Amino acid sequence: MLAQQDPEFVKRTFSSISGRYDFANHLLSGGIDFVWRHRVARLVATVRPALVLDLATGSGDLARAIQMASPSAKIIGADFCLPMLEVAAKKNVPHLVQADALQLPFRDAVFDVVTVAFGLRNMASWPNALAEMRRVLKPGGLVIVLDFSLPRNPLLRVAYRWYLHHVLPHIAGWTTGRPEAYEYLGESIESFPSGTAMTALMESQSFSCRPPRPMCCGIVSLYCGTAN
Repeated sequence: MLAQQDPEFVKRTFSSISGRYDFANHLLSGGIDFVWRHRVARLVATVRPALVLDLATGSGDLARAIQMASPSAKIIGADFCLPMLEVAAKKNVPHLVQADALQLPFRDAVFDVVTVAFGLRNMASWPNALAEMRRVLKPGGLVIVLDFSLPRNPLLRVAYRWYLHHVLPHIAGWTTGRPEAYEYLGESIESFPSGTAMTALMESQSFSCRPPRPMCCGIVSLYCGTAN
């Protein structure tokens, strides 16, 4: 299956919560989302990039973390949702582009690193989005995918699923006024490939992948691939 999410629904959803998006994320994660982004930024810094694309940059928090870790690099944040980019602009994220991840307005083989945090899951075609990332990466360039996953431990997985579908939407609904946006979140996490299924998907698009790195008991996973 190539089509995973309805792009118009995704755009409407994130547009509707853009003003409260950061507050909701920090509240629902207990602030640990800062740690997740910091880990990605440190990984980016290890390759000393000159040009980085942060795809589905949203409110720009990952782009800012990468810039702090790699001050000599140019970071371009791209997203197809204008209200989210407007939030990023208020944080003085300097290089922002409104763009569809499936049709990026960049030449082939120009970026040293492409990152996407909690964004690939929302795209209309995961393989096609990864193919575009591969297209704009230099040979040997690094792609980093950070996204939610399901814990491997059976008891923890049951508890986490209950939280996703029965607790999180109520808290998020109170925070943002849009509980349906977070009902979608749980459904999208359930259907999104994780672990070796994700690395297999990345390898199908000409990336050589490192083993997946689960974090926080597996509720989030980090995937790294090198463009062949």
